[in-house]
Amino acid sequence: MNALRRQPLWALILLSILGAAMYWSLIASDRYLSRAHVVLLSAQIAKSEGGLAAIVAGQTNNDLLVLRDYMLSTDMLAILDAELGLRAHYADPHIDRLSRLSAAGVPMEDFHRYMLKQISVELDEYAQVLRISAQAFDAETAQRMVEGLLKAGEEHMNAMGHRLAEEQVRFIERQVEAVQQRMVEDKERLLNYQNEYGLVSPPETVASISTVIAGLEGELASLQARKVALSQSQSARAPDMQRVESEIKGVREQVARERARLARTSGDALNRLSAEYDLLTLQAEFSNQLYATALTALENTRVETARSLKQVSVLQTPTFPEYSNRPKRLHNTIVFALLAALTGLILQLLIAIIRDHND
Repeated sequence: MNALRRQPLWALILLSILGAAMYWSLIASDRYLSRAHVVLLSAQIAKSEGGLAAIVAGQTNNDLLVLRDYMLSTDMLAILDAELGLRAHYADPHIDRLSRLSAAGVPMEDFHRYMLKQISVELDEYAQVLRISAQAFDAETAQRMVEGLLKAGEEHMNAMGHRLAEEQVRFIERQVEAVQQRMVEDKERLLNYQNEYGLVSPPETVASISTVIAGLEGELASLQARKVALSQSQSARAPDMQRVESEIKGVREQVARERARLARTSGDALNRLSAEYDLLTLQAEFSNQLYATALTALENTRVETARSLKQVSVLQTPTFPEYSNRPKRLHNTIVFALLAALTGLILQLLIAIIRDHND
């Protein structure tokens, strides 16, 4: 006793250790810890043999980190408080003063800071597993807290994915409608053009007329050769010569008419109609291709929406603690005693150094 009086520092430290031991042993309220281990899976679209799509499970650390951040957010805390009445639970006056929430009506910032000591969400990057735990002052509340974390977390991840997927689908659907309208208009324009000029395919008509002209020119060449041959034995007034001249003249006029149909400086020349028809055809074909591409993009986007669905797959269901495992009374007492003793040694050393300097 006299030794303690001569060493008030150690007396104070001893009293603090005794007080801590008394608190952890007799006063500290029992807390119950519930745990769950989960992974976050999403559908991944993969190509299998034969070009068929297969759905496989996949996950990324980014998804797990997003889920972890949401589980520790004030939004999640508000949901749990509304469902379980956490403020009233943690502010219960039967809980020891050091462990309980100071008041049920504390600001959200203080409540959130307090609850971060009761809820733990840790990511095991190696196993890609989210380890969730929650402490409460009765076993049922602890288990329901973990269940609420899992349920609200999965709903939030799905809501995020659905919003983005729905926006993408709606955007592409509007694009498909616009492209479809454009395709219909281009085809209608092409049909009106065909009906206006009475030609199903001007390029084919041009090719046909070119074939006719080629045939006429061949016939004209034959008649001219015949005329040369006849001129060697007959006069220009001979009936055969007259007939050949007449035939040559008729063929030339026919060639001129056919050429006029193909090209003229004004009017509905076939070469101009063919060029316009080709342009309208290209526009219609481009619209068809654009529409097909838009439909493919729409279907791909709809398939991709499956990937936005997140499933919280539970490896270990939220446990129902059968006994209180918090606080760790003996562990806390020993740790406090060691820290107090170390603090006492440091303070005693500082005091000794100060005294030596004073002397």
